[in-house]
Amino acid sequence: MTTSLTQVFESIASTYLSREEVARTKLADCLTDLGQAVDTSRVRSAMEAAAEALPFRQVLAHAETAGLREALADMRKTLTRQLLTRSPGSSTCQIRNEAARMEIDAAQHFLATTDGLLERFADAPAEAIPQAEPEPAPAPAPVDVPKATQAQKRTLEAIRDNGVKLQEMKVGQAIVQVTNGTKPRKDMVEFAISQGWATKDTSTSLYVGQKVQLTALGEAILAG
Repeated sequence: MTTSLTQVFESIASTYLSREEVARTKLADCLTDLGQAVDTSRVRSAMEAAAEALPFRQVLAHAETAGLREALADMRKTLTRQLLTRSPGSSTCQIRNEAARMEIDAAQHFLATTDGLLERFADAPAEAIPQAEPEPAPAPAPVDVPKATQAQKRTLEAIRDNGVKLQEMKVGQAIVQVTNGTKPRKDMVEFAISQGWATKDTSTSLYVGQKVQLTALGEAILAG
């Protein structure tokens, strides 16, 4: 079965749109219950989920008139330009500063998540059609989402949800750290990175800790 750019992107986007809907619903339930205080953790979760979902939502809306490839390329250019020129919020309102930080994080996450998608699904070059006996150009080679074992999927879920990072406490001895939830095995995390299902942030040192995130391919495996 051939997987298209649109299918993979929509599958990835649905994860973030669903996550946003759940977070907003939980916040709304909290706000309408006058018998309890406002849960600030739900406010934060809704803000983060909305920031992460926004670029995916905008690409899907733009794709209705421009096509998915052009819409995705435009969004990646826009976010890259914003990250080069935008600085964290400096408002006297801490909520606005936090929202600005979340938007920057969401832009970085979107670029990392969609990295390589356009290249992976680039159209195959057109072949010359013989004049004597015209034939239709062959269909592009199928690009299938790899099959993963349950253990590998659990590792990808941990990378997606648990704040996984690789950190070197001693020279040559890297370990896996998480901010919450179950800690996946180091060899499974390294395997996911070697297969292109995840990437680590090499802009920081292993001593500080290199954050591990899913690639578009890793997201597609979980969505499949």
